[in-house]
Amino acid sequence: MLWGCSVSDLAAKFAFFPPHPPTYGIKKDEARGGKLLVTGIPRDPSMDVLMVDNRRGNKIVAFFFRNPYARLTVLYSHGNATDLGQLYELFGQLKVNLRVNLMGYDYSGYGASSGKPSESNTYADIEAIYECLQTEYGVSQEDLVLYGQSLGSGPTLHLAARLPRLRGVVLHSAILSGLRVLCHVNFSFCMDIYKNVNKIKKVKCPVLVIHGTDDEVVNWLHGNKLWKLAREPYEPLWIKGGTHCNLELYPDYIVHLSHFIKEMEKATTVQRHKKLRQSLQKPRADIKSTTTFTANCCCRIKIQKPDCSNCCCCCSWKGLISLGCWNGSSCFCNCCGGINGKL
Repeated sequence: MLWGCSVSDLAAKFAFFPPHPPTYGIKKDEARGGKLLVTGIPRDPSMDVLMVDNRRGNKIVAFFFRNPYARLTVLYSHGNATDLGQLYELFGQLKVNLRVNLMGYDYSGYGASSGKPSESNTYADIEAIYECLQTEYGVSQEDLVLYGQSLGSGPTLHLAARLPRLRGVVLHSAILSGLRVLCHVNFSFCMDIYKNVNKIKKVKCPVLVIHGTDDEVVNWLHGNKLWKLAREPYEPLWIKGGTHCNLELYPDYIVHLSHFIKEMEKATTVQRHKKLRQSLQKPRADIKSTTTFTANCCCRIKIQKPDCSNCCCCCSWKGLISLGCWNGSSCFCNCCGGINGKL
């Protein structure tokens, strides 16, 4: 029999897909006292290249982008199957358009970071980067916005649940949990990872949820549920026709995100705590969506029949779990083509 943590570790081996080879490299500039330089991407004078030790002994690579006009700092946790080299241009654009400082980092085993990827390692990674922001750049949680894309919503909510004075959180194509990406269930298994469905309730700051209505990897219902569970939900952005990896291309993305950052700049800690107390005094009415969506993933396990009359899909997780659509009959079909592991 496998204990929950052992099963979770086993599941994690099938959940992470770091780019191989990495899209960038790190070297020391001996002529400048051993300062770290990045190779494979253009050099940016406003960017610091860092190597941070986490509590599990791994060395985590991070890029810190400075904006002289910034009032807030964004800590960005990226999605699966990517690394800092692929996000370099996006980070530069966000730094300018949002008028923020931005810290991005690669998880253990991603990019030039050492170690192997796992759920527990990503938690140690974001904790180390947050500590670096505090000690090296003087960033307090009151001036910090956490941003988590897809898989990155896991470490983001892990840290957000522990920071009661955090300025804000952005969840971009976020997941309720790892297993819920594959299967329509309302409770957690021992093998589940990134149980965001539980952690979102502990976040005490405004939460902006951004999700595409046609997300083929993480169904829109994940974002909608996280938004409803948030203690202080900000007006969400549902990008009509948006998929899992193209939301940044829509004009509404940067417009809505900019508005959120400006609101966070104006908000004081006292105002946010007052608003939070008011929201806790009266239960929030159930929020109804004005748009009807069809879930793109059902579960063969007869736990809960999804509310989808036309869904016939099958899901696979690199051989670990094989799930097929259950629609009350013996018919199973192949319309979704699987998840491909890219959270």
